[in-house]
Amino acid sequence: MVLAVSVDLKKSARVAAVIVAAVAGSALITACQNDPDIDITKLTAETDPPEVLYNQGLANLNAGKTTEAARKFEALDRQHPFSEYARKALVMNAFVSYRNGQYQEAINATGRYLNLYPQSEDAAYAQYIQGLAYTKQIPAVTQDQKPAFKAIEAMQAVVDRYPDSEYVDDAKSKIRFARDQLAGKEMQVGRYYLERKEYLAAVSRFRVVVEQYPNTNQVEEALARLTEAYFAMGVTQEAQTAAAVLGHNYPDSQWYNDSFKLLQSGGLEPRESGNSWISRAAKKLVGA
Repeated sequence: MVLAVSVDLKKSARVAAVIVAAVAGSALITACQNDPDIDITKLTAETDPPEVLYNQGLANLNAGKTTEAARKFEALDRQHPFSEYARKALVMNAFVSYRNGQYQEAINATGRYLNLYPQSEDAAYAQYIQGLAYTKQIPAVTQDQKPAFKAIEAMQAVVDRYPDSEYVDDAKSKIRFARDQLAGKEMQVGRYYLERKEYLAAVSRFRVVVEQYPNTNQVEEALARLTEAYFAMGVTQEAQTAAAVLGHNYPDSQWYNDSFKLLQSGGLEPRESGNSWISRAAKKLVGA
């Protein structure tokens, strides 16, 4: 009789354990359904074959579940580091980081990918993502422009190393944008000096724009500001040359109109001197 009671107690304990497990599993399923970024494939210990993990990552990514997609790609990289799918997962994880605004993580991932697989079919894409990550970090011209330099470097690598890739056109567009930012920074500092009548310091900044960033949207103003600064210093030949070059390249510009009037106020007119650095730099301008 005592034995029967003992057996019944053990059986009841097993039944209770099964019920607890079922309830816990039901709660987990409910939680998964309510989580906005839970794995849409399955919850595993991430021990699936590489192709399965990769496809699960893509499925999550296509569904907008970027956190889960990253988890799958990272698991693939850890567990199958030398597989073809791990290589693909690395560049996809870089894309996920970029999509999530984790730009430094994207840069780190693409840097690692390019070190390991510089000649792979996805190398151009990895380089492009790196350039995009730097471009997204370019601040206003009032701030440090180090990301702009980095963006130019990364996108120029797309153009130089992968000239036949589909990313070249946009890479060139991003380079132009970054160069405009760098030129804008020089203009911002130059205007600061000009307002304080520190003309030599101002000229040095405007000169950088004309010589180093001749095909940017800042050149018109730079030439006008050079006219203004040189005129204020009494260096009339350079002032006349800056205005002449401005008029030759941008004849309908308001900047040229203002420069022309400024020279007229001193009894001068635009006149280019072949000995001027401005005249030599003018050969690289957009309208030259």
